[in-house]
Amino acid sequence: MTESVASSLFSCALVIVLSVTAFSQQIADRHFDARVENPAYKKNFPRVLFDEAHNNFDTTNNRYKPFADLIFNDGYHLVVNRQPFTKESLRSSKILIIVNPLGGEEIDEETAGEPAFTASECDALADWVRDGGALLLIVDAAPFSSAAETLGKKLGVEMSKGHVTDPANSDKESGDPAILVYSRENRLLGESSITGGRSGAERLTRVMVFNGQSLKGPEGSDAFLKLADTAIDSSSEADKKLPVAGRAQGIAFRLGKGRVVVLADSAMASAQVTGSDNRPFGMNIPDIDNKQLTLNIMHWLSGMLK
Repeated sequence: MTESVASSLFSCALVIVLSVTAFSQQIADRHFDARVENPAYKKNFPRVLFDEAHNNFDTTNNRYKPFADLIFNDGYHLVVNRQPFTKESLRSSKILIIVNPLGGEEIDEETAGEPAFTASECDALADWVRDGGALLLIVDAAPFSSAAETLGKKLGVEMSKGHVTDPANSDKESGDPAILVYSRENRLLGESSITGGRSGAERLTRVMVFNGQSLKGPEGSDAFLKLADTAIDSSSEADKKLPVAGRAQGIAFRLGKGRVVVLADSAMASAQVTGSDNRPFGMNIPDIDNKQLTLNIMHWLSGMLK
């Protein structure tokens, strides 16, 4: 084995170890207020399929229960998926949500970063979107991004699989250069239907992203969480830094008749606690708009926002 290959393997293993350590410290915030004052749907509830068939690390009964409760309260009919993606299994759903799939059953398995989806599943999903389906794909850094890479490429999305840091635009209170702030003030929160909402009350002003990777969508994508030039994307490959110009941590685009939103971090759309003191980690942090961001994304995917 050459020195460069050994170094690369070590770096990949280190990313996985760090990911296991970080994620194992986070649990759902059972005190999160998932109420919605004015539900988007009070009848004709859109059917949302939440994928749990691909060794998903985040499910509706663990770290993504706050998300599931929130969109249920907003009027969506949530159904858990436990079968492979086919034309038939996707036919009756308006929206599909995939969060952190894995190639193996556990995050620390050697197979964790292998493709989570077969080629036929990727084809079926892409065809479903083009025919009018709406997909929310939420993928953290490796091994999750490695497991979802095949699907991402099918949709025209490039995932860095590494971690982004940006001390100039990070949350100063946390002291973590990987917890990034997107605001009107720093001009990283793009103008779009998703950030604008249906009214002034839903307009976003400050969003936080937690230890996410970077994304690049197909031509014409809306980078509503656009990375600054001061950001650094550290790849899982040894000593490799990706330029962040044109990259983002939240993108939206149309594919045929359908719509796609991809997020580079799972914590931003859920409510978790971490550490021995149960610190908020996600949309339960005070004075941020992540809860409204999550609702706005669902409103755009369901066609309520143009």
